[in-house]
Amino acid sequence: MFKEGKKISDYYVNKALQLYLEGLTYREIERVLGVSHVSVLNWVKKYKVKRPERTNYHPSYKILNAAELANYFKDTENLKGSGAIVTELGDKFMLIKWERFKD
Repeated sequence: MFKEGKKISDYYVNKALQLYLEGLTYREIERVLGVSHVSVLNWVKKYKVKRPERTNYHPSYKILNAAELANYFKDTENLKGSGAIVTELGDKFMLIKWERFKD
């Protein structure tokens, strides 16, 4: 459940902070989770979350169902020269990918 009374579920708070640490912007997190970017900003401040400084770094992400995710990983070319994290989003999965050693 997204909201528990007037409070947003801890699941969404944790997921938003996780996505923030992975490099997504506040507005991207808003689009993915449906949580206000202002709420995400407030949680980052409240919990004093700091991500490492990365000047030319921004991950790409995809929202996939289980079958699509399995097909994605079948093709090893999809992950050569990059790092990836998969996180659950309800009945779907988010694949976060970034290139290594990008100048």
